[in-house]
Amino acid sequence: MSALADSGYMSRRTADLPPLTGLSHVIREIRYSEFFRQAIGVLLIPFYALLANPLPNSFAVGCILALIGMLVRLYASGFIIKNKQLATNGPYSLVRHPLYTGNLLLMIGFTFACGQWWALLVSGAFWWVYYPVAIEYEDCKLHGLFGAAWEAWSGTVPAVIPNNLRIHGGGSWSFETSWKQNYEAVIVIYTIFWLVYIGLQIS
Repeated sequence: MSALADSGYMSRRTADLPPLTGLSHVIREIRYSEFFRQAIGVLLIPFYALLANPLPNSFAVGCILALIGMLVRLYASGFIIKNKQLATNGPYSLVRHPLYTGNLLLMIGFTFACGQWWALLVSGAFWWVYYPVAIEYEDCKLHGLFGAAWEAWSGTVPAVIPNNLRIHGGGSWSFETSWKQNYEAVIVIYTIFWLVYIGLQIS
């Protein structure tokens, strides 16, 4: 296990946390690993699709939620200048981590679309294992980079679920930035492909 924990696939996000050993260390490294979080998230979509038993109504709801999630990600990515500028306008005036909001909507969307009750349990477990620590890490990183500006912004803006829908203007959204950030073009194609795949299974 120590070899796995020291591999490139494990997290480097725990360097400032108290040291752990054995299985506890491995579990924490996996939870903080961006590689594992993204890989599992990507693989869950075809997993749901291949085992889907879709119903027309739940599929329609799932498609709407997944497509909204995709649009949220596209919108949020167009404001990001990673580690150089604190984004507080647009979607970042509603939540601190709109990319994670988009991921949540995508996950719920595919959960509904696939029509399997167990998908809700799998999605809930995945979110609980990976996203609280990811949010904690991102908040700590941004606090370290931007200090008082982050404190003032984060004091009134929730992490993932907005408490209102009043978007503050300002800032500059860029389609080019949005399309290139975080492989958004690939995510769009991937999302639409698997939604179509599930839809074709409706009897």
